Amino acid sequence: MSKNITRRKFFSHAAATASGLALGSNLIDFSGTGETLDEATDLMDEVLKYRKIDSHAHVYFTPDSPEIQIDFADRLGIEKLVISRPMSPGSKGLPEEFVRCNNLILDAVSKFPDRFIGQATLNPTYLQESMHEIDRCMDHGMVGLKLYNHVKLSDPLFYPIIEKFIDLKMIILMHMGIGRSRVVLDAREPKNVSTPEDFVIAAKRFPEAMFQLAHLGGGGDWLDACKAVKPYSNVYVDLSGSNNEADIIPFALEQLGEDRLLFGCDNSFYQGVGHVLAAELNENQRKKIFFDNYNSILKKSGKNVD
Repeated sequence: MSKNITRRKFFSHAAATASGLALGSNLIDFSGTGETLDEATDLMDEVLKYRKIDSHAHVYFTPDSPEIQIDFADRLGIEKLVISRPMSPGSKGLPEEFVRCNNLILDAVSKFPDRFIGQATLNPTYLQESMHEIDRCMDHGMVGLKLYNHVKLSDPLFYPIIEKFIDLKMIILMHMGIGRSRVVLDAREPKNVSTPEDFVIAAKRFPEAMFQLAHLGGGGDWLDACKAVKPYSNVYVDLSGSNNEADIIPFALEQLGEDRLLFGCDNSFYQGVGHVLAAELNENQRKKIFFDNYNSILKKSGKNVD
């Protein structure tokens, strides 16, 4: 991105061009910002020139999903979306719940096999059922695990699950508590929500495993998170979220290096693309973050994108 295209300008253009982009780069309308059509087109050319794997995406039990996620991906040139449907945070996390969520993912992947990559969810409190569900989902082509906040990542209940994914050579994506601060955990968060310290405990115990710390731009303490997991090369960080403080990516790059940062949106699509483009990155770093780093993870299990 040229240096005169600021973060604010990206979002201004993105909002204005959203209704005028259909299925990729076909700009059919533009209005409302005072910017020229050529400027908007130049910006979208920059957006669309990078291959992208969204490492943190979701579909929903709603009438417009998964088509709405595909529409956003088309607008922004996102080639593949790694989708999951975690259980509701306040639910009991019963086996029938995670089976229902995983069936939604299987249906979405079946509908858009060239665009979606599926991840399973489960609750390790129900170990036998979780192990069976892993086998079922992997047999249907899923590539990893997405967890929410029913059990902390560092809980021994997860140990056999983690060992299973070491054997599968697949990554475990875990939600990070949004209310986390450097002093206290926000009382509104569920007691079992994972914090950066839980990633540290799991990464130290299982150095062969791969963990993905969710949504660095999701409103949590990203400074604390980066510093906590810095020594553990098996912890990757996805940059998703709607919180786009200007220093998030430069700080993560400084602490973790360019090979451990993953592009993701968590369904904040324009923010997810925009803050990677707005960060001071070279072309090789952008290509790694947008596509290559996650594809290298997929390659470990033979599930990489061609």
